[in-house]
Amino acid sequence: MTKEELIIRFRRFAVRIIKMVDEMPHSISGNAIAKQIVRSGTLPSANYRAACVGKSDKDFLNKLKIVQEELDETAHWLEIISDTEMLKPERLTDLQNECNELYRIIVSSILTMRDRMYSDR
Repeated sequence: MTKEELIIRFRRFAVRIIKMVDEMPHSISGNAIAKQIVRSGTLPSANYRAACVGKSDKDFLNKLKIVQEELDETAHWLEIISDTEMLKPERLTDLQNECNELYRIIVSSILTMRDRMYSDR
């Protein structure tokens, strides 16, 4: 998968998160969690894009680590939303799968980049 294709995939994931949040209940807990997941679910898109224009390999790697953290947080909030049945769990399955797949891609990229950076020494 190219960087450009992954940029598009992250953007589509962010849009799906935004649309999901709009379906959440307007309660104290629903609003609080909605704010958290809309932030964590959209930041990977922006941070991956920033990583692609990074100034150095180290900058790229640091931004990928931020993407990893935000995806992990998003996975957490998706689990909470499912566990509390704020939305039907089956509504979340595809989003959870995509979040997990993006996470695996980023972790793989981090490991590859680390190996490349430290094998040059």
